[in-house]
Amino acid sequence: MDAAGWDERYRGSELVWKGEPNRFVAEELAGLKPSGRAVDLAAGEGRNAVWLAERGWEVDAVDFSAVALDKAETLAADRGVRLRTVLADLTLWAPAEATYDLALIAYLHLPWPDVAQVLTRAATAVGKGGTLLLVGHDAANPEHGHGGPQDPRVLYTAEQVADLWRPHADILRAETAARPVTAAEGDNRTALDALVHAMRR
Repeated sequence: MDAAGWDERYRGSELVWKGEPNRFVAEELAGLKPSGRAVDLAAGEGRNAVWLAERGWEVDAVDFSAVALDKAETLAADRGVRLRTVLADLTLWAPAEATYDLALIAYLHLPWPDVAQVLTRAATAVGKGGTLLLVGHDAANPEHGHGGPQDPRVLYTAEQVADLWRPHADILRAETAARPVTAAEGDNRTALDALVHAMRR
């Protein structure tokens, strides 16, 4: 969907996603000492960005949906923290090098050439010793998992992401991770996510 489509999806008083952080974001970053600036790319309603801010990070939340970012600001205010929201198309987003100490990309799904461009910019935007974390629907999910986009053109594998980041960072973890979900019918299913955690060299 384009920005207008996401604006429409996010419109309304309720959060589309729950207010807690993604489980893999929390698991991978809980032990990381807050050390400055973080950026959450495709931040949506801000659940991960707010969690980072609660832990002491100075967070930029970047998304192309103004409605989502308004809800992120409301969520931050409700939780007693501050975010800097940035309304931007990530395919055009170009921060200065070594601006951040942490870059988080959670469930950004565009055609791979666009994702690759965003991920490369994210890598260079993080300074030496900083952290890169990506979580997204894995390319294997439509056939072997549940939910998420079904268009293979907007899906990727952990190894694709790791290969892109290797020139810039040491790969700490790159794998397909299983995530329990509840289907619309109420039964338990398993979604497959690509998970890549890296440290900038």
